[in-house]
Amino acid sequence: MKNSFFKSGFILFAYLLLFYGCKTVVVLPTKTPVKKVNIEALVSKIRSNYPKLDKLRSRIKATYDDGKREQQVIIQFRMENKKKLWLSANMLVPIAKLMITPEQVSFYEKFQKTYFIGDFDLINKPFGTNFGYSDIEKLFLGKPYLDPGIGKWKQISNPEYYILIPQGKRSGLKPTLFFDPVSFLLKEQRIIIPQTNYSISIKYLRHIRLQGKAIPSLIKMILFDGSKIKSLELEFTKTYLTEGLSFPFEIPQGYSKLKL
Repeated sequence: MKNSFFKSGFILFAYLLLFYGCKTVVVLPTKTPVKKVNIEALVSKIRSNYPKLDKLRSRIKATYDDGKREQQVIIQFRMENKKKLWLSANMLVPIAKLMITPEQVSFYEKFQKTYFIGDFDLINKPFGTNFGYSDIEKLFLGKPYLDPGIGKWKQISNPEYYILIPQGKRSGLKPTLFFDPVSFLLKEQRIIIPQTNYSISIKYLRHIRLQGKAIPSLIKMILFDGSKIKSLELEFTKTYLTEGLSFPFEIPQGYSKLKL
């Protein structure tokens, strides 16, 4: 009887130890970030916010500021997940169109009557970067440039945000990621471009929820070249998740090809 009691107690103890030892660590929403947070559990919360969608359309009020002058333009934005991004800029009348697919970048503008069809050098050449289609799509969806669930990451202590930086030997850009401790949404990513004076900060100042999905509604991109600051603010004033969506794009006749 006594041996049976101890045997049953041991089995119960082993079961509890196994159950709680294997139980997933949960990171709860808090106003102040947890010091030495379990990064794997944090990443799980972060990834749960990634919007899963097929097609998206929006109206964007874009404001460009180079420190000397400020200029606004209205952009019609359409996206088909993992396939294409389409933007049409207007200043009372259409002035330019841009189409980005995983294979190429195409655009034309009506002021100088020029166009471009080619690879991502149009975006990368000025900065010496290596951005691809998925990186640009992530920017609009509020997803980090690098997935914090891949490789080693380190937490930087901060009273306002969970800040993660990549560790170990990695080629390419290494962003610093800022996450809200309540919503676990990405609030900012900072990228220093190696061997240049350039740094880029992408801030997600506001989100909206559509069908349970958190989508950025105010993005501010700040470029610092070592001496001057330029910024581009994108305010998404009307955003829809939709099924039927067209992407009209045809370069007008008589336009000159732009040379990089």
